[in-house]
Amino acid sequence: MPDLLESVVGRMLSDQKLTICTAESCTGGLVGHRLTNIAGSSAYVMGGIIAYSNLVKQQVLGVSESTLIRYGAVSEQTALEMAIGALRVIGADIAVSITGIAGPGGGTAEKPVGLTYIGLADKDGIYQVERYIWQSDREGNKHASAEAALRLIMTYLQGKI
Repeated sequence: MPDLLESVVGRMLSDQKLTICTAESCTGGLVGHRLTNIAGSSAYVMGGIIAYSNLVKQQVLGVSESTLIRYGAVSEQTALEMAIGALRVIGADIAVSITGIAGPGGGTAEKPVGLTYIGLADKDGIYQVERYIWQSDREGNKHASAEAALRLIMTYLQGKI
């Protein structure tokens, strides 16, 4: 049986002596949950922020009001500002962020249910945002987002970003 993705990511973080934090909206802390399910994760997980409301995105993570007005909470720009804000607040080496529309409601023609942005930022100024449109129910969309976030972290740790 293959190792869980969070185990692989945890080993890579430990081997590289790096720490991580999360800023999650639509996943409600699922990435942090998966990372901390691994024994010894306190060596590399510094913490996470569940920024479900725009107020928390602004007041805690520092997402600008103009970004939220111009692009919306579910956008590449917001995902990036969330990751950068988590780095600032928590002080880890790497931050991953997730913002999306888990469903079943809340979608529009421009931003359908399942639309998700996953951001990554590091203390050296490397930034990456990925866009997905999941085709599942609410729980399936949340799990797909968490899995994609862990894969993005792994890609970064492999030096491919």
